[in-house]
Amino acid sequence: MDDTVALNPAARESVRSGENGPVGEHYFTAEPGAPVRPREVEFSIGGDEYTLTSAGGVFSADRLDTGTTVLLKKGDLPTAATTGTLLDLGCGYGPITMVLARRAPQAQVWAVDVNSRAREFTEANAQRLGVSERVRVAEPDAVPETVEFAQIWSNPPIRIGKPELHELLLRWLPRLAPDGVAWLVVGRHKGADSLQAWLNEQGWHTDRHASGSGFRVLKVTRPQAL
Repeated sequence: MDDTVALNPAARESVRSGENGPVGEHYFTAEPGAPVRPREVEFSIGGDEYTLTSAGGVFSADRLDTGTTVLLKKGDLPTAATTGTLLDLGCGYGPITMVLARRAPQAQVWAVDVNSRAREFTEANAQRLGVSERVRVAEPDAVPETVEFAQIWSNPPIRIGKPELHELLLRWLPRLAPDGVAWLVVGRHKGADSLQAWLNEQGWHTDRHASGSGFRVLKVTRPQAL
C-alpha cells in the first residue's frame, strides 16, 4: 500500500523513521524486525465503520494512509451483487481487503503481501470481521497462476523505481479477467500522470478516474488482445 510498499524482492525502499519500524527496515521485508506493538486503526468507508488491528513493521500501522483513503473513497467499490475474485495487491494489515470483503459478500478476496506480519494481521482482521471464509491471504508466489481477478485494487510502490514498478504491474495486470478492472492510486507529484501514459503505451486502457489530496485514482482495463 502507498508509494513505499514493495512486493518485488529486488526493490529497496527505506521505512520512514518512527512510522513502521527502524530506519533501514523495508516495507517488503518478509520477516520485519520492528517490535510488534499492536494497535487499533479506525476508519469509515461508504458509511461503514472499521476497527482493525495493526502492528509495527507493517505499512501505515497507526492510521489509514491518505492514498488508500482516496482510493477507497473515490474508486468504484464493489457492491453486494459483485461476484468473482478480487485482489488486494500489497494488503498490509488488510484495510482494502476488509472493505472489499464486507461490500461484496458473494466475492472471494485474495490479500497479497510479502510481509509475513502483514499477512498475519490481515488474517486476524478477517476473522475479527467475520469474512475469513472468503479471504485468501498469501505471499505473491503462492497465488496460483490459474487465478484471474475481476478487480485488482492497489496503492502501488512508486518509489521502488520505474523498472521494478513496471515489472510489478506487468506481472499482475495480465491476471485481470477479460472484463476486469484495476484501481490504482498514485501521488500526483510521484508519477501518476507518467504512469498513466506508460500504461496506455503498453496497451492498457487507463483513465484518470478521480483526484484528491494530491493523489490520482487510475482505472485500468485490459487491452482487447493480450
